[in-house]
Amino acid sequence: MDIIRMEGGLGNQLFQYALYRQLQSMGRTVKMDVTTEYGREHDRQQMLWAFDAVYEEATQDEINRLTDGFMDLSSRIRRILIGRRTKKYAEADSNFDPQVLLKTPVYLTGYFQSNKYFKDVEEILHTELKFSDRIYDGISKALTDKIRNYQKRIHEAESVSLHVRRGDYLNHPEMYGVSCTTEYYRAGVHYIRERHPGAKFFVFTNDPVWTEKWIRENFLGDFTLVQGTSEETGYLDLMLMSQCKHQIMANSSFSWWGAWLNPNKDKIVVAPEPWLGDRECRDIYTEGMIRINPEGIVRHKERISEE
Repeated sequence: MDIIRMEGGLGNQLFQYALYRQLQSMGRTVKMDVTTEYGREHDRQQMLWAFDAVYEEATQDEINRLTDGFMDLSSRIRRILIGRRTKKYAEADSNFDPQVLLKTPVYLTGYFQSNKYFKDVEEILHTELKFSDRIYDGISKALTDKIRNYQKRIHEAESVSLHVRRGDYLNHPEMYGVSCTTEYYRAGVHYIRERHPGAKFFVFTNDPVWTEKWIRENFLGDFTLVQGTSEETGYLDLMLMSQCKHQIMANSSFSWWGAWLNPNKDKIVVAPEPWLGDRECRDIYTEGMIRINPEGIVRHKERISEE
């Protein structure tokens, strides 16, 4: 048996679920550990229910067997004497690690942020990962009406989602703050306007007060700041982002899935390069992404439509 530890926000959960489906397609028995990260008080929530994603959850006993986590006296003494007998394997770095697909039995930890981890099941995932009608359960009629109004405007326009990630990113500017500069966003807007002069931009952010001022000071044209959602209803933002015809991403797994879930075969997807500070993240990029550096220089111009 293999177990994948689920952790992080919705974008990371989707990468972990995609790996889960890949391992299943290889004939493996796979379960998800949803208790280690989310079983305690945590500011992140499991949100895969928004897609009606089905996965089997590992029991604590199964987790302990792979991680040598039993706390009985004999197990604790043995670990002191001869060390831990664990099947844990952590993804090697920020790029595709083929060992993730080869090791079994294994307890996997990591974010697995590359479509190389689920190449064999991409078509299946495109079919499976549809937003459930349940996403409207428990939210107000006013918010439901607002979301449906955004959907109407997005569908009627040459719509572009523009994602500005702040919040927790501000705590690590050396890693998260160097890529998505104002110059990056200006270049992305210009790139899309050259090809779609009537484009309308829908801005998604977790810092609407700052972002509204930033838009006003740096951009002209048709920009709509999407408001009304929260961390708890982030799946609504992801749904709206994915329904836009094109994307200007932040260096965020949430942005990545907003673009991947977009079914438009002629979509333009603009991505920041580098992705995370000075860390090499070559495998986060998919074929056809338009990569733009912090100075606003387009590094990769070729865009190949997905078949």
